Amino acid sequence: MMASGATSRSEDEESLAGQKRGSAQASGAIPKRRSSSRFIKRKKFDDELVESSLAKSSSRAKGAGGVEPGRCSGSEPSSSEKKKVSKSVSAPIAPSPVPTPGLAKRMKKSKQPLQVTKDLGRWKPADDLLLINAVLQTNDLTSVHLGVKFSCRFNLREIQERWYALLYDPIISKLACQAMRQLHPEAIAAIQSKVLFSKAEEQLLNKVGSTSQPTLDTFQELLHKHPDVFYPSRTAKALQLHWQLMKQYYLLDDQTVQPLPKGDQVLNFSDAEDMLDDSKLKDVRDEVLEHELTVADRRQKREIRQLEQELHKWQVLVDSITGMSSPDFDSQTLAVLRGRMVRYLMRSREITLGRATKDNQIDVDLALEGPAWKISRKQGVIKLKNNGDFFIANEGRRPIYIDGRPVLGGNKWKLNNNSVVEIASLRFVFLINQDLIALIKAEAAKLAQQ
Repeated sequence: MMASGATSRSEDEESLAGQKRGSAQASGAIPKRRSSSRFIKRKKFDDELVESSLAKSSSRAKGAGGVEPGRCSGSEPSSSEKKKVSKSVSAPIAPSPVPTPGLAKRMKKSKQPLQVTKDLGRWKPADDLLLINAVLQTNDLTSVHLGVKFSCRFNLREIQERWYALLYDPIISKLACQAMRQLHPEAIAAIQSKVLFSKAEEQLLNKVGSTSQPTLDTFQELLHKHPDVFYPSRTAKALQLHWQLMKQYYLLDDQTVQPLPKGDQVLNFSDAEDMLDDSKLKDVRDEVLEHELTVADRRQKREIRQLEQELHKWQVLVDSITGMSSPDFDSQTLAVLRGRMVRYLMRSREITLGRATKDNQIDVDLALEGPAWKISRKQGVIKLKNNGDFFIANEGRRPIYIDGRPVLGGNKWKLNNNSVVEIASLRFVFLINQDLIALIKAEAAKLAQQ
C-alpha cells in the first residue's frame, strides 16, 4: 500500500509540473537568462552579444512552441521523441527579423552612449557655453560662425547641427549641461568676455562721437544707465575697446567713408615716383654703420703698424725661384736653404724649421715648398757656432736626413756646404756664404787671442 501511494504521489507531481511547463509555453513567456554585469570595452563585442541573444531567444521560443501541449501534460515522452526534440533544438535557427520590445530597448540603450560620447568628443563644454551665449546675443548662427572663435574650426553646418542637438536632443543637452556645470568659474568668466556684441549694444556705442575723447568713466556711465541692454559680464574696458574697433572701421554714426576718386586716370606707382622731388629727400646718416667702419679702419691700421715694427725681426726672407740661377749672397745672408719652389735666406745665427699655424709662428715655413702635413710644427733648429760651423738639431717626431743619413729626434748633425737636407719628402740644398763665414771666423780668432 505504501509503495502504491508513493508511486501515485510521484505521478501527481509529474503531472503538475507538466501542466506548469505547458502553461508557460502556451503563454509564450521566455525564461530569464543570466547575464553578466561586466562592462565590455570593445565595440564589436556589443553587436556580437545582441546577435547571440537574439539567436538564443528565438531558438528557445521555437523549441518550446514545437512540442505539443498534450504531450507536455501527459506522462514522460519516449526516447525517440526525446531525440527528435533535441535535434530540433540543436539545429541552427536564423534570428527573427522583428525582435521583442525588451531587446529593442536594450539595443538602443547600448548604442546611444557610444553616439553621444562620439558627438561630445569634438565639442568641448567651453564651445557649448560660447555657442549658447553668442546665439542669445545675436540670434543669428551665421554671425556666430563668422565672429566666434571655437576650439576647433567648425563650419556653419556643424554649428547648426550642434545648436539643434542642444535644443531638441535630450541626451546630448543633458550631458552638455552637466559638463558646463563642471567648468571653473574663471573659465566661465573668460568665455563670457568673448561673447559677441548685440545690435542694441552697438547702437548705444554709436552715440559716442568719433571726435570726442571718451574715457573709462564715459563707458562706465553707459553701463549704469542701460544695465538691461548690455551683457552682464561687460566692463568699461571692453566697451572702450569695441568702440575703438568700430571707429577704426568707420562704423560710427558721425563717420563717413570717403568714396574712391572718380575718373579714368588711376594713379600708379610710376606716376607717384615722378611726383617725388629728389632734392627734398635727405640722406640719413647711419651712425651705427659709421662707427663700425671707423673701428674696422683703426683695427687695420693697428695691424699694419705691428707688421712694420716686426720687419726688423724677420730672420728669413723667402724668394721665389724662377730659373736655375745660382743664389746671390749679400753682406747679411749667412746661408741659403734652397728648395725646388722657394729659397730661404738665413740672416741670423739661429732659425727654426717647421710648419706654421695660427698659434705657432716659426722662421722657416716648409709648407711653402710643398705638402707639409707630415712635418711637425717645430721640426728643427739650425745654429751657427762661433767657429763658423752650422749644426741642425731635430726637435720633431720624424727623422731628418742629411746627405742620406737619418738624424733622429733630439740629435744634432753638422751641415756642410751643398748638404742635402730631406724632411718628409721635401728636399733642400744648404748653401753657405763662404766669404761672410770667413770674416766671422777671423773675428772669432781675434777675440780668442785677446
